[in-house]
Amino acid sequence: MADLTFFTALETRVWEALVAGDAAADRALLAPDFLGVYSTGFAKRSDHTQQLADGPTVTRFLLSEARLIELGPGRVLLAYRADYLRKGAHAAEAMYVSSIWEERDGQWLNTFSQDSSTDAPAPV
Repeated sequence: MADLTFFTALETRVWEALVAGDAAADRALLAPDFLGVYSTGFAKRSDHTQQLADGPTVTRFLLSEARLIELGPGRVLLAYRADYLRKGAHAAEAMYVSSIWEERDGQWLNTFSQDSSTDAPAPV
């Protein structure tokens, strides 16, 4: 049985990389064939890490309402709400995120992520 705490911690490491501006840490968590689906379009792993070229993109975040669905052996979907403040912004934003994590060669990697914005942000 999959462990919600374990996968939430993995996802938290992705967000921590955004706060630290650490592209190497971000890259290490994403599969080479990572696919992101965002309001701006599709993104590859290189697109996701490139956003950190100028440093941090987020100053703080809070993940909540996490849910976990086992998709099969070595594959899970983590869905949660993220409340966050972008670097330089004055108002928090919120979105719901679905991430697929897959075990490859003994390492869990994020293979897919999709964001869905919401109009009900909470302070972070």
